[in-house]
Amino acid sequence: MVDSHVATRYGRTEGARRRNLVVAVAAALAVLVAVVAWVIWVGLFSPKASLESRDVGYVTRDADSTVDIRFEITTDPGTPVSCALQALNDEFAIVGWKVVDLPGVEALSRAYRETVRVTEPAVTGLIYRCWLT
Repeated sequence: MVDSHVATRYGRTEGARRRNLVVAVAAALAVLVAVVAWVIWVGLFSPKASLESRDVGYVTRDADSTVDIRFEITTDPGTPVSCALQALNDEFAIVGWKVVDLPGVEALSRAYRETVRVTEPAVTGLIYRCWLT
């Protein structure tokens, strides 16, 4: 009888257990509905444009001040793209950074060459990331 009195006092009754179970099941269902809705929305209504970028090479004409980065972008014709380019030193620290906006052209794939200014001698230049704009 004491155990029953203590359980009632601290809310550990059978009714409280059922309420907690109902709340947990309702929360799990809400999360499940949200995840399913998001998957459907992303799968059916997301833009179909794709983007591929590829480093072609780099040239350190004057390694103390500039690096020329050559890269290729492949995307749907007419789609503008932006890319962040970086130059690295021999310890893989970023010593140069440039964001370039590339207009949409009618070609599927196109090659570019951009010059990135550096703060100290660079040993490489490459694409950090590209995105659709």
